[in-house]
Amino acid sequence: MRRALKTAVLAAALAGAPGAPRAADYFAGKTIEMLVGADAGGGYDIYARLVARHMQKHIPGAPFIVARNMPGAGSALAGAHLFRTAPRDGTVIGALMPGAVMGRLLDERAGSLFDPVKFIYIGTADSGTRVCIASKASATRSYEDALRLKTIMAASQAGGATRDYAALHNHAAGAKFDIISGYKGTSDMMLAMERGEAAGLCGLDWSSLKSQKPEWAAGGAVNILVQDGLDAEPELTQLGVPQIWPFVKGDLDRKAVELVLSQQLFGRSYALPPGVPEAAAAILRGAFAAAMRDNDFLADAQKLRIGITASSGERLQEAVARVHASPREVVERARRIIEP
Repeated sequence: MRRALKTAVLAAALAGAPGAPRAADYFAGKTIEMLVGADAGGGYDIYARLVARHMQKHIPGAPFIVARNMPGAGSALAGAHLFRTAPRDGTVIGALMPGAVMGRLLDERAGSLFDPVKFIYIGTADSGTRVCIASKASATRSYEDALRLKTIMAASQAGGATRDYAALHNHAAGAKFDIISGYKGTSDMMLAMERGEAAGLCGLDWSSLKSQKPEWAAGGAVNILVQDGLDAEPELTQLGVPQIWPFVKGDLDRKAVELVLSQQLFGRSYALPPGVPEAAAAILRGAFAAAMRDNDFLADAQKLRIGITASSGERLQEAVARVHASPREVVERARRIIEP
């Protein structure tokens, strides 16, 4: 009720403030770009295009939202463009991977590119669990096997979850993943598994697996080794997939793993550049929230087999600020455990 009242007050202020455009006019005749910091065809792209298609229906003035992919460095390239180059009027929305939001905290080299705390977040569509998987052709059939057998894992470049999470399992839990970096996206990594180039991959969103490879999620072609999340995913638990926590040794490592995994709270996040007018940001936050409740949107998400656990822009803004205020010793350990 408080959020609804706040939105109403903002809308009234926008309509009545001297010299300010009415909400119905602000985006009229404009095109909004949804800048997707990932390759086409992957989980982030699937979510972003679905959100764009339904969110535009709820923006006064009926603008079009056009998706454009800008992959690179785990969404850091898109994040830098959003922070430094994109217009600050609400006509560019960044669909960023969690690694980009966490990058400045966990990777000192990312510090000069952009400050994720200063983005204006309009919401997140999901805050799901990630998994490590291995092909049925691999000798690694369980997480216990992964602790004793060398397993070749496909991964992206630095900053990507597939690389960082595989390293996290090696350093915090004692897995023996042999990380092969350089793949563009999860679609390429899955193809590498099918070709026998790699045995598996880590850091894959459970919802993405169900969307991209539903037959794999059903257990037909892969072994789901472990689930990574602050809380257990009931569906995975029912399948007998263990969490990482029993395998993490030491209080500091546990806190460091919690910090890394906390990025999943903003798993499918959408952000605006700093400096976008409050009224424009309020319109987009309201449209995003309305899209998340839209029955047509939820039906399309179900058809695509993707999970929706949405959070508001305000809640996401607070979560990002809180994570970036973590104790230094925990941050330093987290940095070390995600390095190959």
